[in-house]
Amino acid sequence: MIVSIILLYVIVVVFVATLIRSIFGFGESLIAVPLLAFYTPIEVAVPLSVLISITIAAVVVIQDWKKIHLQSAGGLFVFTLLGIPLGLLLLIYANEELVKIILGIVIIAFSIYSLFKQSIELESKSWLWLFLCGLSAGILGGAYGLNGPPLVVYGTMRRWTAQQFRATLQGYFLPASAIGMLGYWISGLWVPAVTYYYLWSLPFLFPAIFLGRIINHRLQGDGFLRYVHYGLIAIGILLLINP
Repeated sequence: MIVSIILLYVIVVVFVATLIRSIFGFGESLIAVPLLAFYTPIEVAVPLSVLISITIAAVVVIQDWKKIHLQSAGGLFVFTLLGIPLGLLLLIYANEELVKIILGIVIIAFSIYSLFKQSIELESKSWLWLFLCGLSAGILGGAYGLNGPPLVVYGTMRRWTAQQFRATLQGYFLPASAIGMLGYWISGLWVPAVTYYYLWSLPFLFPAIFLGRIINHRLQGDGFLRYVHYGLIAIGILLLINP
């Protein structure tokens, strides 16, 4: 009975996190991992979240591949690979709480400024910002699994539509998450419990992905970007209260 309740809890968390990711293109791991960790070991929660990320990204890429900014997704991914070793050094030598507090403050400040002032706008692809955001994603992802915020910042500066935002981020997350999952498998962290919860959650992933796509396609222009900034502020607050 206890196992059944935990399984139901996992399915509900996965459904909600998948819906958020499908609507906005990011954010599911910051919802799923802390909630899953209440009732499952963290070494199960994190690989499960990554496996779900791969599934979401694969479905969205198949659905909306024409809306992906391939050069942006590719550039961000390549520069992320460069940042991962630096992230591992950060994990080893830096104060985790201090780094997360600084990151939370920066994210909140950027989003509040963008909500009330004219944010930085890139009319075309910028290799400098691709490098800075991709490298930052690699550093934060390698250290703490927080590669999403720098990618979202780049997307808001490019003023992508809701559909481009969702699709392009999945074009990035698909290979990035696949490499991460390969690392978990090599490290022996892809345990049977991860597969068990994933297979039970799988039938509920697809309705959440398709419902999220419907909602995403109803979001337009500045209204969508405001929701994105609200999401970034929420992430920043989570980093401050849970460093």
